[in-house]
Amino acid sequence: MEVARALQLARDADVDLVEVAPNSDPPVCRLLDYGKLLYLTSKKERESKKGQKSTEQKEVRFRPNIGTHDLDAKTRKIREFISEGSKVKLTVRFRGREAAHQQLGLSVLKRVADELKDEVRLERPPTMEGRALSMVLIPALVKTEVPNDKNQDQVEELADAKT
Repeated sequence: MEVARALQLARDADVDLVEVAPNSDPPVCRLLDYGKLLYLTSKKERESKKGQKSTEQKEVRFRPNIGTHDLDAKTRKIREFISEGSKVKLTVRFRGREAAHQQLGLSVLKRVADELKDEVRLERPPTMEGRALSMVLIPALVKTEVPNDKNQDQVEELADAKT
């Protein structure tokens, strides 16, 4: 069909002439409401984004000679980030001559990882990035416990004892 004829049909029907497949030979066009098409495609995109879960990466910075209470406070914050489902990047920054004592930074990271070992998995082991030592932790896979008959009997006995 000629372009002029197609445009005339589109005007008569009060719709738009939209090129659907420009690379085919001959190009394919359709008569449709372009605004409605844009609305429907944006609606599909929003629906597909709803199902996706975006994981953020949070960063917690340490110094090699951090105090125990400061370390505990930062560990609590890391635990909070992990429970939200975020990745956490732990970074130990070295200044000046501290860079010569990387084992101190490594021990700080190891202490945090040991304290959180039940809740996290190591995604990236400790590596030096310039004057910083960093590693990435991600939430551990949660295992759902299937109760067996023995556990079920104990639960029922406890429920009967309470009543």
